[in-house]
Amino acid sequence: MSVKIMLGSDTAMVKLKNEFIKVEIDEKGAEMRKVTVNGEERLWSGDPAFWTGTAPVLFPICGGLPDDKFTFKGKEYTLNKHGFAKVSVFEVEKITDTSAVFLLKSSKETLEKYPWDFELRITYTLRDTAIKIVYDVTNKSGETMYMSIGSHEAYACPEGIEDYDVIFEKKETLNAYDLDGNLTARTVTPIIKDTDTLPLYYKYFAVDALVFKNLKSRFATLRNRKTGQSVSVSFPDCDYFLLWTKPDAGYICLEPWTGIQPAVGSGYDITEKEGISSVKAGDTKTVTHTLYF
Repeated sequence: MSVKIMLGSDTAMVKLKNEFIKVEIDEKGAEMRKVTVNGEERLWSGDPAFWTGTAPVLFPICGGLPDDKFTFKGKEYTLNKHGFAKVSVFEVEKITDTSAVFLLKSSKETLEKYPWDFELRITYTLRDTAIKIVYDVTNKSGETMYMSIGSHEAYACPEGIEDYDVIFEKKETLNAYDLDGNLTARTVTPIIKDTDTLPLYYKYFAVDALVFKNLKSRFATLRNRKTGQSVSVSFPDCDYFLLWTKPDAGYICLEPWTGIQPAVGSGYDITEKEGISSVKAGDTKTVTHTLYF
């Protein structure tokens, strides 16, 4: 039986489960807070000593903007890094034992930051030890809307990330785009060459994230090379892929994004933003993301 438990605030935690997996999702941000597989917790705990997030949803932008601003038709808007979905309260539109649909609609508050009417539905579905996540973004305004959406799940690495590899479905030669604040620099750092395996080291994250723009793979596995425990991530609709943690923290984020933060020196016009998706009036953009434990 599906469960919805009120928290101390005005939001509730939705609990889904089947024979193998239990998932707790907060109405705030429609953010997964716990994923328990065969009795073992697989998501980061949200320890405030490092980072309180666990699996925020990034919408309507991924990454930051120059000066946290963009323009559309000559008007300027302020939009913080990763957008506002992660701090918004979603409506639980549908719920069963093994699935839930969360809905966020545009409002007076969102229109001050982002000038389009929209509906964002996030559907979580459990099947065996897999979680299928579907993002449906519907443009309810009368003109083309510009948006990006991304995932930011933090997987628990209690031994530290240096016991882990990220294994791609294809051999990759990856250069990470260096970061300058919330923007990408014009320089890159070589990471791996002609291999499917990226061993993780904390030194990669001394500045911030590893940002990959030219990944061939659309499927990646985080695997503990000592125990063999793994989680795989499928992201067929995302052209960008990031890895992120904080030094010495017990988690690593695998982040498929449909968009990316702009380069230093880029303009403010959102219609010219790198990786931005355009959604015509009345249309829906669907992005699918599946986790296999």
